[in-house]
Amino acid sequence: MQSNGILERFRRTLLDEHFRVEGRRTWFESIEEMQAVLNEYLEDYNTKRPHQGRGMNGRTPIHAVTEGMPKTSNT
Repeated sequence: MQSNGILERFRRTLLDEHFRVEGRRTWFESIEEMQAVLNEYLEDYNTKRPHQGRGMNGRTPIHAVTEGMPKTSNT
């Protein structure tokens, strides 16, 4: 199932680019602190970072949601 693959790739990206990096850089005193840093990462991930996934063509996820995904032909 493709959506499962997309989710698995997102989880890997989150682990590699956020948790492993931030876990070495910051000592969190609470879950709330950890959540605040995660929220900042997700804000950048969804609004500033271009994506190369299927149909994204370098757009950010927020652009894909607001502009819609490109129409595909069934031929």
